Amino acid sequence: MVSLSSESDSITVVKQAVGRAAACRVKSGMIIGLGTGSTTAFAIQYLGGFLRSGALSNIRGIPTSYQAAALARRYGIPLTTLDDIDHIDIAIDGADAVDPQKNLIKGGGAAHTQEKVVDSLAEMFIVVVDRSKVVDHLGVVPVPVEVLPFAVTPAMRAIQKLGGKPEIRMATSNKDGLVITDQGNIVLDVKFDRIDDPGELNRTLNTIPGVVDSGLLVYSCPMRSISPLEPRLF
Repeated sequence: MVSLSSESDSITVVKQAVGRAAACRVKSGMIIGLGTGSTTAFAIQYLGGFLRSGALSNIRGIPTSYQAAALARRYGIPLTTLDDIDHIDIAIDGADAVDPQKNLIKGGGAAHTQEKVVDSLAEMFIVVVDRSKVVDHLGVVPVPVEVLPFAVTPAMRAIQKLGGKPEIRMATSNKDGLVITDQGNIVLDVKFDRIDDPGELNRTLNTIPGVVDSGLLVYSCPMRSISPLEPRLF
């Protein structure tokens, strides 16, 4: 029998390995999209270490959240903004679910709107996930949907008509109240029994008045695998 602590330690070790593998794809002079999440946090940590050691130089990061920005500053990664650059070389980010077509559900960290913007601009998008995030079809985990506070109730009604079961995301641990995004909006976690056409659902959700963006990330071109490790990097 494997203890819970042993399982947790094993997951952490694997996330560290994948974070390092992703960071190793970065070359000096690159502009990097810095995602949000536990595995991406390791990649940011390794990038900072490569800078300090001299293995990397002259890189700049585009953070997708306050959390990513704070981590980058902690590890000495210079930051820039979308206003000041004309391209992104690599974006490194995680996902909550990945189907066989490499469609993603993002938003566990309530940063999917910024993540989708940054990831879509990158010449190479590296997705770091552990094996538990790889699913036969989307719908296993809820789809986060960012909504303007003013429009939460009508948006929930519209989503219900699509067959979704929306719930307002509440803060956990020692913090009470709603989860608020960096843009000051509300997150709905929407359960669908099965998502057979993620692209169409994404388009439909995003046409609901008051919806900022869904956590569905759909790609028409394949992402490449860069690691034979148990967690996959696409």
